Amino acid sequence: MTSTDSAIASPNRAALQQQVVQALLAVLPSDAVLYTPEDTTPYECDGLTAYRQRPLAVCLPETEQDVQAVLRTCKQLQVPVVARGAGTGLSGGAMPHELGVTLSMARFNKIVSVDAHSRTAVVQCGVRNLAISEAAAPYGLYYAPDPSSQIACTIGGNVAENSGGVHCLKYGLTVHNVLKVRGFTIEGEPVEFGSDALDTAGYDLLAVLIGSEGMLAVTTEVTVKLVPKPQLARCIMASFDDVRKAGDAVAAVIAAGIIPAGLEMMDGPMTVAVEDFVHADYDLSAAAILLCESDGTPEEVEEEIGRMSDVLRAAGATAITVSRDEAQRLKFWSGRKNAFPASGRISPDYMCMDSTIPRKRLADILQAISEMEKKYALRCLNVFHAGDGNLHPLILFDANDPDQLHRCEQFGADILETSVAMGGTVTGEHGVGIEKVNSMCVQFSAEENEQMFGVKRAFDPQGLLNPGKVIPTLHRCAEYGKMLVRAGQIKHPDLPRF
Repeated sequence: MTSTDSAIASPNRAALQQQVVQALLAVLPSDAVLYTPEDTTPYECDGLTAYRQRPLAVCLPETEQDVQAVLRTCKQLQVPVVARGAGTGLSGGAMPHELGVTLSMARFNKIVSVDAHSRTAVVQCGVRNLAISEAAAPYGLYYAPDPSSQIACTIGGNVAENSGGVHCLKYGLTVHNVLKVRGFTIEGEPVEFGSDALDTAGYDLLAVLIGSEGMLAVTTEVTVKLVPKPQLARCIMASFDDVRKAGDAVAAVIAAGIIPAGLEMMDGPMTVAVEDFVHADYDLSAAAILLCESDGTPEEVEEEIGRMSDVLRAAGATAITVSRDEAQRLKFWSGRKNAFPASGRISPDYMCMDSTIPRKRLADILQAISEMEKKYALRCLNVFHAGDGNLHPLILFDANDPDQLHRCEQFGADILETSVAMGGTVTGEHGVGIEKVNSMCVQFSAEENEQMFGVKRAFDPQGLLNPGKVIPTLHRCAEYGKMLVRAGQIKHPDLPRF
């Protein structure tokens, strides 16, 4: 048992719940504290539905003073706190702690200001990603990071996971588009990371906070950068009769010195699932398709579309279709952005993995995943942020079948470990949460994990913010190594790097 576990353990959940609820009702209105099973069940998981847990209570604060009061109360009671946005995360980062409080930030949904001159917006953490661009549209501006869940996901969740999107290749991830974050530590101390300027004095703690998955502080307000809406955008749909050719084409585009606004890849099975759902006019005969977008002035777009088309043909594209107007461009992207719900239509459950590999290894990982489908007897649909090597394999399974869930977990771990072996990482933009915490043992040594724990302890000495996620303990890594030995995946009980 870790020190965090011992600090929060309780022999009597019901008694603890009563104590926690009474303390919370002393600082919040009654309608801001949920604790009955029917009220807390909707919060038992995020987008990773395979794992569920009800919290002792759910708090719905409306002001920063409310957030401060909840954190101080939980700190005094030594009760864990898990912050939650819209619950669209895919790695279990917002799954509650059974002896803790879920802090839902849904009521922090105000756009404080939009400044066209500085090209910034100040928004509360519960504002939807897409709502920022909608508010900035009258000024000819928008917020560039665009996760597929942007219609629902919140900027606070984007900060927690360092989210990207289909246009992150050119415009960057959340960390590249945020200037400042305000929030509170577990002690209820107000903190501010970054500044309104392009740089700030001292260590770059803003970059430490972004992507920290709610383990360091609770975000309440975010200042984001806005960019001018391009005059024109056009998208190429390129078809390939072989996934290796498609993967090599991605590397060829980047090698040619072209940085597309978006460069996405879908394999044949994913294309079929998406086309049946949104009718985006995808080429169903292709083994893989690429979506390559150019934006800018009409002259820039025409020149770049021509260059990309030449590279794609030379790489073996069997067909190239360039969007003729904005409606067709949006139609192409509607398919890509609906890849996850399309997969949900054909399977009771899916687990979306999120690793990153060097672009030149795209074809290799696809071949490896194809072999894994046979090994684990489960189907996998593949969609990639191909331009930056960020994979999103969707493993299809039925969570009601324990054996399928077990095989799915092994399949996912295999993908992550193969990605690391190919020179990549276990996550790109979905975070670690509980889904990938074991696989962190493969990528990082015990010393490196301890350094990450050191950062967490500097902000949260007792480990009350989102405990048990992201950073594996030495004990967890040792147990994971033994499991791999039993599964025959490694020969020595010590994992690589240990």
